Amino acid sequence: MAKTVDVTALGELLIDFTENGLSSQGNPLLEANPGGAPCNVLSMLQNYGRKTAFIGKVGDDMFGRMLTEAVKSVGIDTRGLKTDPVVHTTLAFVHTFENGDRDFSFYRNPGADMMLTKEDVDEKLIEESKIFHFGTLSSTDEGVREATRYAIDVAKKAGDVITFDPNLRPPLWRSLDDAKREIEYGLSKCDVLKISDNEVEFMCGTTDYDEGAQMLIDKYQIPLVLITMGRDGSRAYYKGLRVEAAPFLQEKTIETTGAGDTFCATILHFVLKYGLDGFDEEKLRELLVTGNAAASIVTTRKGALKVMPTVEEIQTLIRERS
Repeated sequence: MAKTVDVTALGELLIDFTENGLSSQGNPLLEANPGGAPCNVLSMLQNYGRKTAFIGKVGDDMFGRMLTEAVKSVGIDTRGLKTDPVVHTTLAFVHTFENGDRDFSFYRNPGADMMLTKEDVDEKLIEESKIFHFGTLSSTDEGVREATRYAIDVAKKAGDVITFDPNLRPPLWRSLDDAKREIEYGLSKCDVLKISDNEVEFMCGTTDYDEGAQMLIDKYQIPLVLITMGRDGSRAYYKGLRVEAAPFLQEKTIETTGAGDTFCATILHFVLKYGLDGFDEEKLRELLVTGNAAASIVTTRKGALKVMPTVEEIQTLIRERS
């Protein structure tokens, strides 16, 4: 089958309520931003000129309609996006600390994204894709977990490159043991892993990220591993190479929502550009620098999906800082 779609992602699509000042009465004002890691990734890929599609589910409510329109507006193919007639769209309330870090409160017991079933999965869409991308929030509960695993199997049989971002959100799991088990499943299936420093600590029990990366590579035979380290930059591990790039720190950082997703999209863009077997040290450094710059820009904006940086903005920042 012809591979006409660059990246299809499966997972959560939700509303991120982010703080946006105080009312005249001193109450916090919350802005409803379209969110969810998989579509954030796809939105940034659209800015890279890639053709993307999404598989997921929203509620038949005002937020579900808002999300559907938001995803369409950035150019993502929504033929795999389903609507649940009963369960409401998932909501996340994001509290941002002074350093830009976040704390999440989720309204998802259940949420519409959890209602995705195996029967909802568009196999043809996956078969037409070059890359299939997923995280773990589509594996927190039995029905959507079955849908996710089925989609991965379809992607494997179709010869897609499988990319995985654990995106650990402890409040959404019944236990951290469940979370660890599902992350291990994702690690066992992926060709490309984007993982954060705290997730390496969670899975490997070490703050030595080189050691953690080697543990994951040795155990799961993952060809390309990238670790994001926030204010410490990022690293890539590939065929014995270890490449590191410094961050682009911003005085205007508001929040870090979407930074990891922006970086993840950059990884996928470069996998499409060079092929999984086409990297060397120079190309890995190009990936890391571009991803760090893109992530840096999105931290200066509220939300993520509708405010992803353009290629021109990324290139300008890199030139200014080089």
